[in-house]
Amino acid sequence: MKVLGEGESNGAISILHALGLGRGCSIGIQLTTKVQIVEDAVEIKNDRNGLLAAVEKCWRDRGLPTPDQFGWKVDSSIPIGQGLKSSSALSCAALRALNSCAWAGLSNSEIADIAAKSQLISNCAKTGSMDDNWASLEPGWKLVDPALSASESIILEGDIDPNLSILVLLRGKRTVEISAEAFSQHEQIFERSLASVMRGSILDALSSNGMAVAAATDDQEALRICNLSIASGAIAAGISGSGPSIAIVCYQEDSTSLSKLFSESGLEVISTGIYVKDEISEVQ
Repeated sequence: MKVLGEGESNGAISILHALGLGRGCSIGIQLTTKVQIVEDAVEIKNDRNGLLAAVEKCWRDRGLPTPDQFGWKVDSSIPIGQGLKSSSALSCAALRALNSCAWAGLSNSEIADIAAKSQLISNCAKTGSMDDNWASLEPGWKLVDPALSASESIILEGDIDPNLSILVLLRGKRTVEISAEAFSQHEQIFERSLASVMRGSILDALSSNGMAVAAATDDQEALRICNLSIASGAIAAGISGSGPSIAIVCYQEDSTSLSKLFSESGLEVISTGIYVKDEISEVQ
């Protein structure tokens, strides 16, 4: 099957949930989604919201060139519906594949804008996930205003120690309906997280944000797990996205013992790291 274009983006974990204060921040991790554009139609599983169709529509609406007939081929290591930014990764990787196929020369900010629109019209995101799109496309963290275009959205940005380990705890399917009103009721905790981001204390922000999301979703189990992880040697821990996954940040030497602790308690544990090098956009 002939490949016409290909693109790749990565998953991410939350530093500050955008529903809390209208500001969002995420950072990429080493879980990836790879998308190829191929000559023939291919059945796509796990795209129940029609995100790829929305990506194609948004691409065509911009008047950008598209093959007369093509299919999508997707390979991803990012669990879906867990708060690990799988929708951002899929839309950004698909757009990079179209960008490669059409030689359109779109920048990362242009791709982030189209990805936000495609996620909104497919109901994959409530805010457009601009912070998640940036984290899927580039290393480091960015505090963004999702109401603005990608090129104007960045308020503050920085890096994180690339040698830190990330453990992702999976806790089954999301069962809670996400309510903007519930998030707004816990503004004070989100403000604590935002203040930490503004100081550059990203790991403190991650933990505070996790507390705020747990409060907004009434997830007492998440609080217990996060507290246990900190007591057991983790540097930071919190719900990623709207959950239910929990991201734990730790030193490499503590990764094995923490992973064993939670896997023995019946949780699925994914061991990964910080996405640190923008190799993807360098070659596209």
